[in-house]
Amino acid sequence: MSGVVRVALIDDQALMRAGFRALLDAEEGIEVVGEAADGEQGVALVRAQVPDVALVDVQMPVMSGIEATRRIAADPALAAVRVVILTNYGLDEYVFDALRAGASGFLLKDTEPADLLQAIDVVAHGEALLSPSVTRTLIGEFVARPPDRCTAPALDSLTRREREVTALAARGLTNEEIAAHMVISPLTAKTHISRAMTKLRARDRAQLVVFAYESGLVSVRGA
Repeated sequence: MSGVVRVALIDDQALMRAGFRALLDAEEGIEVVGEAADGEQGVALVRAQVPDVALVDVQMPVMSGIEATRRIAADPALAAVRVVILTNYGLDEYVFDALRAGASGFLLKDTEPADLLQAIDVVAHGEALLSPSVTRTLIGEFVARPPDRCTAPALDSLTRREREVTALAARGLTNEEIAAHMVISPLTAKTHISRAMTKLRARDRAQLVVFAYESGLVSVRGA
């Protein structure tokens, strides 16, 4: 991606929106395209502006951040929009629900300004905002459940290599780490990841991680 990263702010707390806007407006290369005070307004804002990144509060009146994320992710016209969930609560069940709904990652509201700016850059370039430690904790807390029989058959569409890279990505490895583990080039690892995402209709790497655990490709114990 080149040029300005366009960001939408969706949070019911005016003071929080003002703080984020002040930070982002001062940053070269980022443009705040609008604000919304609830999920319904947020979806309308995203449809009107089609930003690169939408920062969405998880709990809001009228429509929750999770439902807003689900509607954004389900709209083909918004396929390029990346949602980052904002939460006060850390690794709670809302986060996993948000990832299942189509979010690309999450941030705590008290995150450091530099981390927020880096997060926007990461998701704007199509990566998932899930560090290895966060992935392991999230999966350990909320995906310790039997495989989803509806998702398991989709594994048949993946080649052996694609299954392997998907499993490694689900354990939090970067493309470079996957490449080293499999003794292939980072570009080849990225290609395998991209093909797996296409076959599974995953919006981004976060969706690939969710699929890997829900389908039983990777178990929590194996993580």
